[in-house]
Amino acid sequence: MPARILGVDFGDAHVGVAASDPLGLTAQPRARIDERELARAARKVAELARELGAGEVVVGLPVNMDGSEGPRARRSREFGAELEKLLPGVVVRYWDERLTTAQASRALRGRGSESRKAKVDVVSAQLMLQSYLDARSRERPTY
Repeated sequence: MPARILGVDFGDAHVGVAASDPLGLTAQPRARIDERELARAARKVAELARELGAGEVVVGLPVNMDGSEGPRARRSREFGAELEKLLPGVVVRYWDERLTTAQASRALRGRGSESRKAKVDVVSAQLMLQSYLDARSRERPTY
């Protein structure tokens, strides 16, 4: 069975995590990790990746609207580098996550503000991972 793919939305206060189904077709929300310190957050994500049997981790890259990378993107790359150390043999990739937080907030509109705040990071990770999975499926030949 193919390994799952983890999607990670690394934020300043929380880390949202989503995981693919075993076939890599759909993304499901998995966890919100409340950790500000990069190394501790990476250890928790690595633990979840091992638990789920992930063979790949996709870290959301918050690039600017003009495509340039600022301080938040650099921090996400540092987080990804830490994951690479903790997960030998697991591929770490980066994927443009522009506007996923806004999309997640819209998707959660109508829920109580506490419920929305608690879920926005995880839904952002889910949307980012689904975007990656969809792009990947377009690259594979169909028969």
